[in-house]
Amino acid sequence: MRDLLPWLRLIFQRPGRLVMGALLMLLTLASGIALLATSGWFITETAMVGLALAAGLAATIDLYTPGGAIRFFALSRTVGRYLERLYNHDTVLRLLTSIRVTLFRHLAGASRPRRAERTGAHWLTRLISDVDALDTLFLRLIAPTVLAGLVALALAILTATLFDTTTALTVALLLALALLIATLATWVRTGAISERQSDREEQLRAAVIEHLEGQAELNAAGREGKHGAWLMRQAHALARQQARVDRRTGWNQALSHLLINLAAVVALWLGFQLYAQGLVSGPVLVLLPIALLGLAESFAALPDPFGRLGATIASARRLNRDTAPAPDGTQATPEAPPGAQALVATGLAVRHPGCAPLFTHFKLQLARGERLGIIGHSGSGKSTLADVLVGLLEPCKGRVKRLPVGYLTQRTVLFEDTLRANLLLGNPAASESDCWRVLELVELGERFATEPDRLDCWLGSAGSTLSGGEARRVALARVLLSPAPLIVLDEPFTGVDAATRARIRPRLADWLAGRSLIALAHGPDALPDTDRVLHLTS
Repeated sequence: MRDLLPWLRLIFQRPGRLVMGALLMLLTLASGIALLATSGWFITETAMVGLALAAGLAATIDLYTPGGAIRFFALSRTVGRYLERLYNHDTVLRLLTSIRVTLFRHLAGASRPRRAERTGAHWLTRLISDVDALDTLFLRLIAPTVLAGLVALALAILTATLFDTTTALTVALLLALALLIATLATWVRTGAISERQSDREEQLRAAVIEHLEGQAELNAAGREGKHGAWLMRQAHALARQQARVDRRTGWNQALSHLLINLAAVVALWLGFQLYAQGLVSGPVLVLLPIALLGLAESFAALPDPFGRLGATIASARRLNRDTAPAPDGTQATPEAPPGAQALVATGLAVRHPGCAPLFTHFKLQLARGERLGIIGHSGSGKSTLADVLVGLLEPCKGRVKRLPVGYLTQRTVLFEDTLRANLLLGNPAASESDCWRVLELVELGERFATEPDRLDCWLGSAGSTLSGGEARRVALARVLLSPAPLIVLDEPFTGVDAATRARIRPRLADWLAGRSLIALAHGPDALPDTDRVLHLTS
């Protein structure tokens, strides 16, 4: 359970919303039980008055008060259910935002080797399945359990008030046992299986994604059918284990319902004795068992989340493991360079696992306001060097001291969102005029000024509505909006024709006036204006 603590602390940062959501759930639950109990009391009362009148006895009944109560509880239950769903769905979306932002923040602070320990399929599991397992932790598990306990306690107190202590203690014992079976007993019986199930599901998801991505290689090797059959066997084994969890959850749910029904029968049986002694009336005798039957609705929602609690804990454990600070301190804030330097790299040695070193004893100094160009052919290590200088890749030896940096990677990355949202990732405080200025700089002002939604036009998946050169210039504009004093541009003019490049180059120099620049490209013609050029050779 300790694995859940970091995420519970995050969830409970919104105590007001959680309490309000729980109160709406309580309103819905209490209204439903009160509606059943009042209806049972009213039906019994009218039946007894009818029998008395048929026997020639004088009898009266108040139709308006219980009728009004029934209408009130029916309306409050309907309105409460609507408001609870609306409010708590909004709360879930807010919790999803907090969890995913926290997860992204941890991942952004991790070094590239640490992120490379997991495949894309594993990170997909973290961002979707594992996060989804945590977002309803309060609203599906904690709040319903607490509310079910409170309502059960209230019914036990009601029993002591309307009946007697013996009946109340018996009902309380049966309800407490039903609650334990629906919650803790379900977790005990399914927790270990559910945890293993979650881990196997992650492995199977990764294997399926790798199968789809490697279909060409599997087909060429004649292994596609065999690998697909292996995946099906794994899926069937996973389904059998899930059925095992579901059976145990279902049996616990059935036993919990049986105990609730038994509590209702016991209350009715013991109540008959009190009725025979004239201590309770007929309508009151019926009221309590029906109220207990209404409690089954709240208990019915408990076994399923407790049956999945093991998987939830496994998800939290994976998230904690993959977002924990690196033990070697690689997530620490970079050290600032001395004096008038923007970047100082000394004694760098860089290599990829299983490969020969790309650099040894590399050193570099960049003054504040200086502009450096680095050129080299493909495979000479330009992008690797850029990753090391900005802190995405840890060198084997040496150290880098630098100012805060804005980085345009070699790969163009645009999100499926609006142009404005993609630009503001570089500087959330940028104004609309700043966005238009930087778009003019990269020769995209007219392109988007003609769009009906202008800055709010949708770029599509990975910028699919743009050409390759346009997407690259949007990514460049995003980095240029950054207020960082050091800018690193890896192949900034990829996909940009020579004429456009020539028009952008002087504007880029003016925009970056006073800031330091490191630009990397295959040749000098693909660089912006620089003060000096460093050639990489292999």
